[in-house]
Amino acid sequence: MSAAPNSRLDDATATQQRFFSLFLRSEREIFRYVAVLVPNVTDAQDIVQQTALALWEKFDTYDPTQPFTPWACRFALNKARQWIEQRQRWQILLDHGLAEELAQRRQARQPEFERRLKHLEACLAKLPPVQRSLVDAYYYERADIESLAGRTGKTVAAIYKMLQRSRQTLQTCVENQPEPEVA
Repeated sequence: MSAAPNSRLDDATATQQRFFSLFLRSEREIFRYVAVLVPNVTDAQDIVQQTALALWEKFDTYDPTQPFTPWACRFALNKARQWIEQRQRWQILLDHGLAEELAQRRQARQPEFERRLKHLEACLAKLPPVQRSLVDAYYYERADIESLAGRTGKTVAAIYKMLQRSRQTLQTCVENQPEPEVA
């Protein structure tokens, strides 16, 4: 009875190994193919990674009697096209004044942002010391949840819950601050 799960696991491992073997042998060629389409090396590397994920998702449709690299390059071409279209959409939005409009909106809301930031600072000062140190460690020191759990001796779930409660407390406090009086 236990032979069936083991054989499925062996099949999955063999499929994975076959995919990695084929992909690694073709990766340099796929990168060269993408690099011709995309001017930035970092973007080309990202596209190759996205291509690898797409290839793995569709690997069961690959015909092993056909060469792998041309099949993979078709996926890479699609991923590069998606990247180019996305860049063009952003460029069109930027060309039509989106960046300026966003800057103007941000400038118009700057007094509100500053007021809320002052309220947040006051609300942070009201937090109990344990919550305050947790918020400081997570948001200012950029400590991850696992290390916070280790430091405090609490579970990861407990740290998530404490942070959630702290955020809710801070949000309620900021929202309940009195509006400044208009002269």
